[in-house]
Amino acid sequence: MKTDELTFEEAMEKLEAIVEKLEEGDVPLEKAINYYQEGMTLSKLCGDKLNSVQEKMTQIMNEQGEFAPFEIQEEQ
Repeated sequence: MKTDELTFEEAMEKLEAIVEKLEEGDVPLEKAINYYQEGMTLSKLCGDKLNSVQEKMTQIMNEQGEFAPFEIQEEQ
């Protein structure tokens, strides 16, 4: 499965598994570097997915079916 096809949860599971392997400390240097690079890719993927969700959460669909920024109106 390609990295960009992963869900946020799948990417987090893989990232946690990589962190556990690296924390064990008995990983050969070259393999550790590969794990690190894969971990950074997964970290970026998770960050991008979170940013995408955050952008969607700040918008609301208006009457025309278009997304518009969501603004909270405070009572005066």
